[in-house]
Amino acid sequence: MSRRPGNHARRLGDNGGLFSSSKSRSPPILALGLIVVGALLFIAYSYRNSGGYGNNIDTTSRVEGDYSCTAEVHRALPILKKAYGDSMHKVLHVGPDTCPVVSKLLKEEETVAWGVEPYDIEDADSSCRALVHKGIVRVADIKFPLPYRPKSFSLVIISDALDYLSPRYLNRTLPDLARVSADGLVVFTGYPGHQRAKVSDVSKFGRAAKLRSATWWVRYFVQTNLEENETAIKKFEQAASKRSFVPNCQIFHLKSFQ
Repeated sequence: MSRRPGNHARRLGDNGGLFSSSKSRSPPILALGLIVVGALLFIAYSYRNSGGYGNNIDTTSRVEGDYSCTAEVHRALPILKKAYGDSMHKVLHVGPDTCPVVSKLLKEEETVAWGVEPYDIEDADSSCRALVHKGIVRVADIKFPLPYRPKSFSLVIISDALDYLSPRYLNRTLPDLARVSADGLVVFTGYPGHQRAKVSDVSKFGRAAKLRSATWWVRYFVQTNLEENETAIKKFEQAASKRSFVPNCQIFHLKSFQ
């Protein structure tokens, strides 16, 4: 996400140059110090914009200014591995920007992964298009049943995608994802108030994101016979505590349909 650099330049003389032509000049040491400080600030600013400080680029979605729960999946993968153990060996990720998630999972030992991208990939890079060409990532409308057999995957991870579905389609999509998982689902969804509806949301996703509260989701799970996975929740919380992991999105752990 591009950032607009601020104007760090400051007039140090009446002529706008580094040194004033007036008689009341700054001492040479002071002027040299200002040059050094300015250079350090410029280097730090450039380093920050290049992604040198943490995951600033990864934690922003393609919808400028909004936090991406798909980016949160990247942060949570080591925690999920601790919580789910062998269930992380065959993973399906569903959500926008699935290619980086799948690529990261494929680098893990004894892990195979697939992805479903619910929206267009017109701006996808060559590596993502290669995953699509190989059939590892599928572009599919998740409002309709996915072409997978029951329990095709040990674990299904969903991020951002459900926030753009109306209850009518949500009632179809989430149970279908539970159908294709064997050991559970992990749902990453935004907190109410953390994002604002934008015109770009509507043009890309068909509607603005509807961010629902934890109470709403729990009630919905009960209504659709989806049971929360208490064992996975406990293991995830323990692993998160050891790593001082504080999620920026809501994370729900659900059991698969038996």
